[in-house]
Amino acid sequence: MPNTRFIGKVYYRFNELSSTNDFAAELIADIQKDTTGPYTKSKPPEGTVVRADSQSAGRGQFGSKWSAAAGLNLTLSVILYPHWMEATAQFDLNMAVSLALHDTCATLGATAPCTLKWPNDLYFGDRKCAGILIQNSIFGKTLQSSVVGIGLNINQRAFDADLPKATSLSLETGREMDIDAIEHALFAHLEQRYLQLKSGHRAILAEAYTACLYRLGVPATYLRKADDWVFTGIVRGVRADGRLRMEVDGAEMIFDLKEIVA
Repeated sequence: MPNTRFIGKVYYRFNELSSTNDFAAELIADIQKDTTGPYTKSKPPEGTVVRADSQSAGRGQFGSKWSAAAGLNLTLSVILYPHWMEATAQFDLNMAVSLALHDTCATLGATAPCTLKWPNDLYFGDRKCAGILIQNSIFGKTLQSSVVGIGLNINQRAFDADLPKATSLSLETGREMDIDAIEHALFAHLEQRYLQLKSGHRAILAEAYTACLYRLGVPATYLRKADDWVFTGIVRGVRADGRLRMEVDGAEMIFDLKEIVA
């Protein structure tokens, strides 16, 4: 049992699901008939976790596929109710979750530096070890619920040929990891960062997130997909709306999600 107040206290685990995010979303939306007759919505408590050893339809940002070998990695979703957050501040939640993942993995003894590739991929060196998919429900001007999906490669040591940049904690540290211990650490860090966000420490989160950014302050080559423009840019940070700030030819440029690729 994780040493947390609410993350992971309600816990569903399956050998296989099509998608933990989809299952978690169904839990939130589920309508059950109680003994008095009328239908009422029965929502799971905040911090409920759905974990599957294998996903047949796991996915990442913008519908990209997330592939992970069964039983060797961590694929789960966490239900949160950040109804105190403005819908315009969704990226703050992304930063909190990304930092929790970084907090979990950065001290495990990997040989390559652990960073966060904007907006929310975990990298060791130039290889991807984890990804995040957050699906928010909005009512009016505030968030109502969030399903936080996390896929973390842990003990998988071979990946499909179409995933040349994929890596795992085992590959990066040279040893097999205890998946449940990593999960419990992730829950603790996620709860800490979420409560930090809830307490209004958004500037602290933003500063920490920026400090962890992949290629921060380093000139590198990028491609803007809309017009195939190849350019040299320097990552400088992110705006409050989550868009990337980059220096190009001495001037600042702003890029939307998936607008450029490294």
